[in-house]
Amino acid sequence: MALAMIFKAFGLALGQLGDPSFRRVLLLGVGGAVALLAAAAWGLSALVGWWAADGITLPLIGEVQWLDFAFSWGAVALVLLLSVFLMVPVASAITSLFLDDVADAVEAVHYPSIPQQPRTPFGEALRDTVGFLVVIIAVNLAALILYVIFAPVALFIFWAVNGFLLGREYYTLAAMRRVGRKRARELRRKHFATIWAAGILMAMPLSIPLLNLVIPILGAATFTHLFQMMPQGHRGPPNSPAYPQ
Repeated sequence: MALAMIFKAFGLALGQLGDPSFRRVLLLGVGGAVALLAAAAWGLSALVGWWAADGITLPLIGEVQWLDFAFSWGAVALVLLLSVFLMVPVASAITSLFLDDVADAVEAVHYPSIPQQPRTPFGEALRDTVGFLVVIIAVNLAALILYVIFAPVALFIFWAVNGFLLGREYYTLAAMRRVGRKRARELRRKHFATIWAAGILMAMPLSIPLLNLVIPILGAATFTHLFQMMPQGHRGPPNSPAYPQ
């Protein structure tokens, strides 16, 4: 039953991908991630260049002046390498800042009978986004060690880790709009297995280039549907196509 509900929610989200609100959030999420990673590359390069600007004295060789150039470009290469793993998680975090746009579009089409919610204050949304961004980057960087140690099952670890993070974040944000932060956490604990399974479904395409860029939007929409479908969510009209009969 839970899997049927997850796939139903995901299918409804897929069917709305052409919504202008979805495209806007997609551009903001991807653009924000690219800008953030570019700023990180520039900042790390500048820091390394400043540290090695006066040259470094090496034993038996003496002072070496060109290491600042090599280190700076090495820092850029490091960020580019890490961006392969961090691009989509960072885009997911930034997309969470605009979750209201996706949720409003989903509710307007599929749940028109429920009252419209006031938008989350920008300061609160920014705080949640920064918190999620820090967690998702830290966890994915730490998971790189597991990917190396358990290389044969690295892909499954990636799915499990990011599925947990995506499910936890997107369900909480979707639920908070309707029942507040405290109740959202209670419901998240109650539906832990379903939420993690849905998060894994979102995480699986993260390893597919280009397709992975739309996952943050699909995740936000899918968990908006899941909140409405799960017990303690709004149940909607009996004949609504969004609910299992």
